[in-house]
Amino acid sequence: MFELKKKGDQYHFNLKASNGQVILSSEMYNSKAAAKNGIESIKKNCGDDARYEKKEAKNGKFHFNLKSTNGQIIGSSQMYAGESGMNNGIESVKKNAPTAEVKEVE
Repeated sequence: MFELKKKGDQYHFNLKASNGQVILSSEMYNSKAAAKNGIESIKKNCGDDARYEKKEAKNGKFHFNLKSTNGQIIGSSQMYAGESGMNNGIESVKKNAPTAEVKEVE
């Protein structure tokens, strides 16, 4: 599910797996409508392998960004200890995002 939250006067969301673990987080948006557009963009782009940017941090951990068609980052993962964990995270986004409901939380 996507959890949409307001923080101050901005909005952001997390995509959570069925076990409650956060698998993707958004940037901050100036409006709820913009955040909802971000969610729709993730649903639209998550099935395309070319939209995933895989990265290795200086500390040797792995993470990924999901980008829209214009190259803008629409979601970022947590840090993973290994490359296989990162790849599992990508597969989880592909599996969970397209049909995930949006839940607004305080």
